Amino acid sequence: MERTKAKVAVVATRDRRAGVEQSLKLLDSLDFQGKKVLIKPNFNTADSAPGSTHNDTLKALALWLREKGASKLTIGERSYPLTSDVMQEKKIPELALELGLEIINFDELGEDGFVHFKRPDLHWKDGFLIPRAVIEAESLVCTCCLKTHGHGGVFTMALKLAVGMVPIRGHKYMPELHSSPHMRKMIAEINTAFTPAVVVMDGVEAFVDGGPATGTRKAADVFLAGSDRIAIDAVGLAVLKKLGSNKNIMDTPIFAQEQIARAVELGLGVSSPRDIELVAADEASRAYAQVLQEILQKEE
Repeated sequence: MERTKAKVAVVATRDRRAGVEQSLKLLDSLDFQGKKVLIKPNFNTADSAPGSTHNDTLKALALWLREKGASKLTIGERSYPLTSDVMQEKKIPELALELGLEIINFDELGEDGFVHFKRPDLHWKDGFLIPRAVIEAESLVCTCCLKTHGHGGVFTMALKLAVGMVPIRGHKYMPELHSSPHMRKMIAEINTAFTPAVVVMDGVEAFVDGGPATGTRKAADVFLAGSDRIAIDAVGLAVLKKLGSNKNIMDTPIFAQEQIARAVELGLGVSSPRDIELVAADEASRAYAQVLQEILQKEE
């Protein structure tokens, strides 16, 4: 029986609108007609991309979802500084007004705004809270950046985007996470609480060292999109290996990275590079995808 492969769209571009539109066009199973969509960006801080989601990427994503028939669009996020301050600095209220988006500030959710998620096989002491808006979303769309993480995560892409759903104010989840020897496994475990319809990664610029707010920049000139978080992160790591990154990235096989290895154990997506199918629509993107495919093949 032939293995089902996870598609990851690869678009070689520096144009963020083109990157969003072309990468999503390559995925043929997406359906947002009449759906209420929650968009989860990366607003860990207000630092310029890839420190946070670029507003052009967010705008292009919202416009594409509208074109595909989404009935309602909402941005949901929490940041390390006050989320309201980060959104103001990034001019998200103005963008939301322009595009007719609603905003959910996860900082401001009361007790009823969260769902307690717990299962016995997790490394979290007593599970964690996830916004009810995430759990109950008709469709969840995530957009992440391409970067390393200098504070223990090693990298922060699709899987680690989930950390921004767990509350920090009035709770001790982040001290628990950051002090645990199982931190990277715990990052993957947050993802068991929800399943996105699609993840779009803006890799126009990448942090190849440092991160998540600031770091060593390189132009990666790529957008990735797919519905499998493990596959997205695996291809993102292949991009970092292509660019040349730090020792933690370059010297560790992709599927040996703890975030990915734990996500595989939890059944969150593909379990091997051979389960990933790279798709591209033009010659430049196919050439880029071929390099990534060769890196992934070496990992098997």
